[in-house]
Amino acid sequence: MVDVSVDAMLEDLRILVETESPSRDLDALKASAEDVAGVIERRLGGQAVLVASEAGPHVHWSGGGEPRVLILGHHDTVFPLGTLERRPFRVENGHATGPGVFDMLGGLVQAVHGLAALEDRSGVEILVTADEEVGSRSSRALIEERALACGAVLVFEGAAEGGALKTGRKGCGTFHVAVTGRASHAGLEPEAGVNALIEASHQVLDIAALGRPAIGTTVTPTVVSAGTLDNVVPAGATVVVDVRVESADEKERVEAALAALVPHLDGARIEVRGSVGRPPMPESASAELFAVAERLLPGIGGRAVGGGSDGNFTAALGVPTLDGLGAVGGGAHADHEYLVIDAMEERAHLAAGLVNAIRNT
Repeated sequence: MVDVSVDAMLEDLRILVETESPSRDLDALKASAEDVAGVIERRLGGQAVLVASEAGPHVHWSGGGEPRVLILGHHDTVFPLGTLERRPFRVENGHATGPGVFDMLGGLVQAVHGLAALEDRSGVEILVTADEEVGSRSSRALIEERALACGAVLVFEGAAEGGALKTGRKGCGTFHVAVTGRASHAGLEPEAGVNALIEASHQVLDIAALGRPAIGTTVTPTVVSAGTLDNVVPAGATVVVDVRVESADEKERVEAALAALVPHLDGARIEVRGSVGRPPMPESASAELFAVAERLLPGIGGRAVGGGSDGNFTAALGVPTLDGLGAVGGGAHADHEYLVIDAMEERAHLAAGLVNAIRNT
């Protein structure tokens, strides 16, 4: 195994961060995919293939030979174009900062440089998708195909607090509850209308009551919109709901309960769309690989977290999956996002060690 250069990793990280890549911006994602492919090819050789999709290009690379391990990540970020101008890439005080450094461009760079430290890269595939931040609808089938082909998945999302690996994840999904009422003049005849905002208020309370925090189920109304003018009884309202669950049973219960919501006001109608699109990732899915990581880096620690990733999909297939192997840092999706530079070399070596261990089993 050859040495890993932190300076070279920071050089590649700068390239990726300075090509902004907000989800759903197809032109930006094309440029980002090309940069990701360029970094992979320069460091690992071979050809990184851009896989076209309606959500933007995914990037796939193979080291050849029988597939044994899939390195999984994404190059889309949550930050709109122009964020870089306000918050440019910087390296100072032991941190790298800029949009996407922690979630998850830093992890991609560490994975690539970890592989570059290996003379033999056979049996390894890299898949970097373009739509993880918006549900992975266009990439899920490809993710699942390559995970099943490889038989083990290493996910380079940012680490948990303190650098811990992510050994379990909740299933998560978004629901939209549409309320239809009837408009009327709010001053002349409010009683002639069916107030969708009032109905939505009832629904918010009913929805929030579905949560069971003691067993890890959270059901959280997050966005409500209603009405048109201040003197009109609102004829429509929408409630957006975030759902997180730790078990398949809770997934089914919450989905069924939301589908069964009934109106409180005569004349109101309810329509519910959505699902828990990312199934739970149980800690059993990561147990084997986590034990290997602990041998390679004693004391690294692991924990189950509430956020979802593409590792949820691969774990649900029964493919051993270990997550949180990416950057040590914090502030995902926030202006204070950062990566800890001193941890980069160690995490790159961990990536290389895991790949070797998986291929040798």
